[in-house]
Amino acid sequence: MRSGPLASDASLSFGPNTASQAPACGPLEGVVGTPADATTILEAFRWHLDRHPDREHITLLDDSAATETVTYRQLWVAATETARGLESQGIARGDAVVIMLPTCREFFEVCLGAMLLGAVPVPMYPPLRWSQVEEHVRGRAAIMANCSAPILVTVPEAMILGHILRADLPTLRAIVTPKSLRRSGGAISSPAIAESETALLQYTSGSTGDPKGVVLSHSILLANIRAMGKVSGVHSRDRFLSWLPLYHDMGLIGAWMGTMYHAVPLVLMSPTSFLARPARWLWAIHRHRATISAGPNFAYDFVASKVRDAELIGLDLSCWRLAFNGSEPVRAETLERFAKRFAPYGFDRKALTPVYGLAECAVGLAFPVLGRGPRVDRIDRQALARDGRAVPGTEVTDETLEIVACGRAIPSHELQVVDPNGGVLPERTEGRIEFRGPSATLGYYGNPEATAKLRRGDWLDTGDLGYVADGEIYITSRTKDLIKRVGRSIYPHDVEAAIGEIPGIRKGCVAVFGTLDRKSGTERVIVVAESSVAAPVERTALQHRITETAALVMNGAPNEVWLVHPRTVPKTSSGKLRRAACRELYEQGLLAAPRRAIWVQFARMELRAARIRIRRGWRVLRGKKLPAAP
Repeated sequence: MRSGPLASDASLSFGPNTASQAPACGPLEGVVGTPADATTILEAFRWHLDRHPDREHITLLDDSAATETVTYRQLWVAATETARGLESQGIARGDAVVIMLPTCREFFEVCLGAMLLGAVPVPMYPPLRWSQVEEHVRGRAAIMANCSAPILVTVPEAMILGHILRADLPTLRAIVTPKSLRRSGGAISSPAIAESETALLQYTSGSTGDPKGVVLSHSILLANIRAMGKVSGVHSRDRFLSWLPLYHDMGLIGAWMGTMYHAVPLVLMSPTSFLARPARWLWAIHRHRATISAGPNFAYDFVASKVRDAELIGLDLSCWRLAFNGSEPVRAETLERFAKRFAPYGFDRKALTPVYGLAECAVGLAFPVLGRGPRVDRIDRQALARDGRAVPGTEVTDETLEIVACGRAIPSHELQVVDPNGGVLPERTEGRIEFRGPSATLGYYGNPEATAKLRRGDWLDTGDLGYVADGEIYITSRTKDLIKRVGRSIYPHDVEAAIGEIPGIRKGCVAVFGTLDRKSGTERVIVVAESSVAAPVERTALQHRITETAALVMNGAPNEVWLVHPRTVPKTSSGKLRRAACRELYEQGLLAAPRRAIWVQFARMELRAARIRIRRGWRVLRGKKLPAAP
């Protein structure tokens, strides 16, 4: 199958007469209560296992809409068998178990199986593009070195990557597949786990050379799950449909652990299935009568702009009561476009629920009032850029910014906006966002310096900028992404969105960042945009158009505009732009560098691994005395 968003797919049709798209689920039987007394994720799971072991827990969809359903009992049995296999590999309490698997049943079996031993699951995404496999291996090696992982569980196709990684990782003892771990019969050493023990290491997006593993204990995860459940009104008659990656906090904690706790059946499709044909997301909601689904802003924009009318005949989205939008800046125009496009198909705009969260708070931190719909603040662009003040406006003009409210802090948590000295700022004044509460991380694993920068007393720095208005939080930018030029603030995502609307530019594939001009000591603004336009004259015209558009938004032209080939701009596993990585490519002169052939990348990695093994063996030999000659 081709991977483009509009690739043809003869195996899946859309419309009211397609049997595979007819609603497949009736009303769900409710569950009385929740595991409110549980102190660990395992205790919460056992609560359900004792009361309704055969209740639907996870349903996995493939690209043809076929399903595989897993009950609480089935997952527990398989996880126990996997735990035996992990134990036979010498995995014990506190060990990191790296899981590099796609969306599949085995992911949950390994994750839960590791927890049964008191080991710590470390989700890690498999290669998204084989053309970038060398970069992927370097990044994964840094993560595995940070957590001193003794084992990697992956698919057979990725075993060769694991063996290459092994050269850099002396602690890595085993590279196995989920199937090879399954062991039936016999007891396992399942220790009594304390709520304060680490349940999960969630590695944040960012520089692969400086991985930050967010330490999340059982109590932290449960506090976040319970608080989010309370403000969103989740109940066991809901059904959650998700295509979010399981190595991302929204997919792993928000979708899986949250639904497990509240006895909400979870229907899963793979991220690649969604990206290949975005209409599948909507039809899966229709067919399974899902009441909850979530995605980052780009997903809503992608669906609203790319899905053809012919693919929507017979679609009914009236069941969708909570459409969470988070993980990246939420854009007012995206929400409006989505609401208008799908209103004829039963979608209620009040279901749109912009939220705010971060891995350092497990996943969720701020939620709006349920059923209200989006609240948009129109403010003066120049006042924010020049003075950091969110001055309200009434009309939408080129000088107006529309910022979406993300609600208030979840129960038992607090948010505040502060100046560089930590002083709390008044409403409608931009500053750094801090939070505190029972979901706050214990810190970054093996990284005391980064942990120290994260904390200011009992407050944690989110790394985001924003302001409060009428008690609700409005996010304006990431601290590290904000560009300062001649005393003015430039917000990259605002410029990127405007450029993304230009015909010929790949929407969502534009990066704007600042780089230091060492001669003048000021920041230069660089625009990198993906395009398939090949003709030199057309490319020159496109660059001029980008410059003009950026100048209107920034109140000044960018210093450089780069048009690059598709799939050049780096992104995270969840689809967010990696501006810092793009800046590194620019500063190293690699933006326009051709991709090495896959076989060349593997050959380079194998050669490097061989050199490391030879040096390691030579050091061992030098440390030993050679036997005397006869």
